[in-house]
Amino acid sequence: MSTAAIDLRSDTVTRPDDEMRRAMAEAEVGDDVYGEDPTVRRLEEEAAAAAGMEAALFVPSGTMGNQIALHLHGRPGGEVICEALCHVVKHEIGAMAALSGLLPLPLSSPWGLLDPAAVEAAIAPDVSYHSRTVLIEVENSHNMAGGTVYDRPRLEAILAVGRRHGLPVHLDGARIFNAALALGTTVPALTAGFDSVMYCLSKGLGAPVGSLLCGRRDFVTEARRVRKMLGGGMRQAGVLAAAGLVALRKGPARLPADHENAGRLARALAEIPGIELDLATVRTNIVIFRLGPELCAGSSATFLARLEEAGVLGGPVSHDQVRLVTHRDVERAQIDQAIEKIQGLVRVAA
Repeated sequence: MSTAAIDLRSDTVTRPDDEMRRAMAEAEVGDDVYGEDPTVRRLEEEAAAAAGMEAALFVPSGTMGNQIALHLHGRPGGEVICEALCHVVKHEIGAMAALSGLLPLPLSSPWGLLDPAAVEAAIAPDVSYHSRTVLIEVENSHNMAGGTVYDRPRLEAILAVGRRHGLPVHLDGARIFNAALALGTTVPALTAGFDSVMYCLSKGLGAPVGSLLCGRRDFVTEARRVRKMLGGGMRQAGVLAAAGLVALRKGPARLPADHENAGRLARALAEIPGIELDLATVRTNIVIFRLGPELCAGSSATFLARLEEAGVLGGPVSHDQVRLVTHRDVERAQIDQAIEKIQGLVRVAA
């Protein structure tokens, strides 16, 4: 991979900037397993406030945050209602089953957005020969649906289903700041009513590592125990939390540029013969498109290999779908270069 490549594989590829590196070098630290790291404590306090929740726990990854929540809300043999392409199903390596004995009940949904009526219909009947529904899980924004977002009315309807049936509802808000920006609202306005919320610092916000699991104070106390059980107890983690604080304080203000770049990229791609892209799905910083059979025989692997040779990195979604993600380390000029390279690739392939 060339160091000059325009990397659009994910917003996880960003590198800490000078301010983050200084903060990391100067961080006041202690042993976080003993609850003695002041920088981690400061991050958790600010992170909880940013999500409108009582408390937060710093975890190494979004996957760990999600799995801690599922473990605490569920019980072995229980079903988790979730969208079919959501992260906990597609990209967490069967962790809910392996770690907590939980079964996903995936619902295919237009644009990746769960229909509240379908969620209610999927709740298991209370009979002795059926697994019980134990949790509803929502992902906002939805990664594999192209960064689509749940607005508050839809969220409120899903939360109401949970309340009617006595079910907790967990929010995988890995990119919740992107969702809030796309909807012109605040993060607390989108997290209100959820029993737990996970969001990432290491995606659009630009930190090198780390996520937060948020909820009621008693929930976070138990989450700390499960984090330790899963091997996530960190010691002088303030060096990481310091970068996370910079990301939390400064990162949201940078997201509009990412969204503008994604829209610019999507509009150009939609005009290219052989590329199928629904512009209505591009709400945040993720662009997913389908290759027609006339372009690289409809093969995402072939297309991405040729694109990498041209100096642009992307990622596969399926055998004929490609994902490109904008982020803070790719400027508008590089987006324009990426567009030109894709246009050139299509001309050659045709």
